[in-house]
Amino acid sequence: MHDHPIAELLHHRDPVTLPPEASVQDACRLMCRHRVGCVLVVDHHERLVGIFTGRDAVERIGAECLDPAKTHLSAVMTRHPHTLAPEAGALEALRLMQDGGFRHVPLLRDGLVVGVVSRGDFRAQQHARLNEETGLWETMR
Repeated sequence: MHDHPIAELLHHRDPVTLPPEASVQDACRLMCRHRVGCVLVVDHHERLVGIFTGRDAVERIGAECLDPAKTHLSAVMTRHPHTLAPEAGALEALRLMQDGGFRHVPLLRDGLVVGVVSRGDFRAQQHARLNEETGLWETMR
């Protein structure tokens, strides 16, 4: 695999963001509506302060029996998540996710959120490559 910039994998999706005082229930609804696995938690200057994922919902809300309607993201988010610049290589992002044991990496430019990359973005790239290779084999017959 060539080490393409992460930004090529994003397909121009805007990241889903909420402020720290938003409820977990709001975050879960937004994640379902947008069919994403995380919400980036940003301050009023759009600077990243944390990330809330489906895993956080299960491990921190469900396991501790917290009320999602009354629990703020600031209480259960992962603070200071690992981040990358959108110009970083795809292999670097994959290594970071593998080594860290997480599925999402926020992308920052000059401290501001510009996107998020997930393991699923790489699966989509792999499927596209497989379809391309299958098409080449079919035309060679």
